[in-house]
Amino acid sequence: MIIPVSCKTGSYDIILEQGALSRAGELLKLDRKVLIVTDDGVPYEYAESVAQQCKTAVIEVLPQGEATKCFDSYKLLLSKMVENGFTRTDCVVAVGGGVMGDLAGFVAASFMRGVDFYNIPTTVLSQVDSSIGGKVAIDFEGYKNIVGAFYQPKRVIIDSNVLNTLPKRQVANGLAEAVKMSLTSDKELFRLFETQDIYENIDKIIEACLRIKKAVVEEDEKEAGLRKILNFGHTVAHGIESDNQMSNWYHGECVAVGMLPMCSDRVRSRLIKVLNKIGLPTKIQCSADRVIEAMSHDKKKLGDSITVITVEDVGQFKMTDMPFSELKDKMKEVL
Repeated sequence: MIIPVSCKTGSYDIILEQGALSRAGELLKLDRKVLIVTDDGVPYEYAESVAQQCKTAVIEVLPQGEATKCFDSYKLLLSKMVENGFTRTDCVVAVGGGVMGDLAGFVAASFMRGVDFYNIPTTVLSQVDSSIGGKVAIDFEGYKNIVGAFYQPKRVIIDSNVLNTLPKRQVANGLAEAVKMSLTSDKELFRLFETQDIYENIDKIIEACLRIKKAVVEEDEKEAGLRKILNFGHTVAHGIESDNQMSNWYHGECVAVGMLPMCSDRVRSRLIKVLNKIGLPTKIQCSADRVIEAMSHDKKKLGDSITVITVEDVGQFKMTDMPFSELKDKMKEVL
């Protein structure tokens, strides 16, 4: 299946197909030097499979985890490209989750003012969300995604077969983003989470999420308006992620609890059941005050308030400026 994405800064196709990884050489332009960026949590055979289909491949395996999405890793990858004589006609391929996609994409965006970038996401989280839309970045001075760019990939390959090697917790981590999209944009998808076997419908879930995000980024490429709905749950989640006490939590787990204060009571009761079904948390073990302090540095901050997305009814959303004091009260009450 091909899902085309058309943005002002570039159009590209998402290839959604089981087994597509083994056809990377047919689907991507790899007859040149290719920097393949992966991490030690991704089965090495995935990157190796891509490398075997390249004219010249340089594989760089980085440590797994958010800490890798930093300036040092960015510098290392740029150095590898210089050392190996990469030019403006060569390309970068990310094989991994959202961290690898964000990091490798930012390297591609800035090396020689931009080289081709391909994304092969290998986690549920990156397949349903971060692999498309063109947001690439690194973390800096303790703040997530504070240095980055909008840079569209040339093509995205999504092969759900690679999800078979993921631990259940990693799958649940990604499904949190899918639940997020269903709450703001697709009541039928949310109903699927409530009533059907989630794992038997993973391809259907991925496709539905891709179509939601495609529609959003095509209308609002640089987050001037509608794209802000993708931040549902993330405002609180980023604050949680900045707390050292919560460093063992995955991004999707933070998003799961981050959605709860932003829902009406009737939606929240349904959401909690879905989160329990998936195996996602519904409470935090850190101080609301510390989370609010971290959120005060958020890019969406407006003085003593912050722009948040709320959901009163499944499939609908509102964008509002909420005082930090009100948000703190909601967090203490719900979480």
